[in-house]
Amino acid sequence: MYDKSQETNHRFYEEVLKLQMQLFLLEMWHIFEDEIDRRKRSLQSGTLYERFIQLVQEYCMKEREVRFYSDRLNITPKYLNYICKVNTRITASEWIQRYVKERITILLQNKNLNISEIADEMDFSSRSFFTRYVKKMLGVTPKEYRERL
Repeated sequence: MYDKSQETNHRFYEEVLKLQMQLFLLEMWHIFEDEIDRRKRSLQSGTLYERFIQLVQEYCMKEREVRFYSDRLNITPKYLNYICKVNTRITASEWIQRYVKERITILLQNKNLNISEIADEMDFSSRSFFTRYVKKMLGVTPKEYRERL
């Protein structure tokens, strides 16, 4: 097509130029529409991601399962993880763990609260389960964490 557009003495020279212009416009339209679709998807997933983070900030003291948050957003846990990965490259469960870890460290720094009270406040079924959870999250037991402060 390009070669034909260079032949100014070609019988259909003007038609070839018009077709090239049409092709160019269609290609631009295609690119533009793809970008609009991508932005719509990004905006929608970004909004869901922001709502997810707000929910985590509000409920992470008692809710540590992705299913809880996905149910609140009316989406599947798999889709929630996808949204988080697209927006931040971090899964939903990792975000929940980060917020929980932050809250645990803040509560453990408060020496006025004993470990059982913290476990109760964070809705753990027992102090021993809380201790195992903290050990998994921080690498030390709650008591060891406090001793290091």
